[in-house]
Amino acid sequence: MLRSYLRLALFALGLLVGVQVPGFIDDYSKRVEAQRMESEVGLNGFRQTAQRFFKGDLVALVSHYQASADPVMRSDAQSLSTLVERSAFLEREVKAMQGPWYAQLWHLATAADHELMEQTFAAYRYQVLLAPEAITWGIVCALLLAWLVESLLVLFGMLLGVGRSQKVQQRHWR
Repeated sequence: MLRSYLRLALFALGLLVGVQVPGFIDDYSKRVEAQRMESEVGLNGFRQTAQRFFKGDLVALVSHYQASADPVMRSDAQSLSTLVERSAFLEREVKAMQGPWYAQLWHLATAADHELMEQTFAAYRYQVLLAPEAITWGIVCALLLAWLVESLLVLFGMLLGVGRSQKVQQRHWR
């Protein structure tokens, strides 16, 4: 009986963990989009200057700043270059998070920005969503966790000889 309750508890834990996945993915996507929008606001003036003098090419504007004889302009070239690189990076992140759910999950697991992940995790509030994708994630995670733990316990039991009858043990020791 205790074993059945442990299975249910394990299943419930997997369900609760699984329903968090879509919420976390959504929070990460929103964080990336918000930072991308903030980056665009910061580059607006530079974009206008690049549009007027360099046909919209921000890289050409950065090169112009770097080639300037004015030390202030050269110093600002590094800041502008950082802003341009950050904007391009955030644009790539937004595109990666607009794909299908499995591509988003793969991106988060393998290529997401570590700093953005930490910020998202720090601000994340656990929630139980009743959206179809959250329910699906919950059930799949619950089943996988229950299956994995039960399989490991059965394997350990077999290795330790738990559940073998005395007759079977004697037969194998002859």
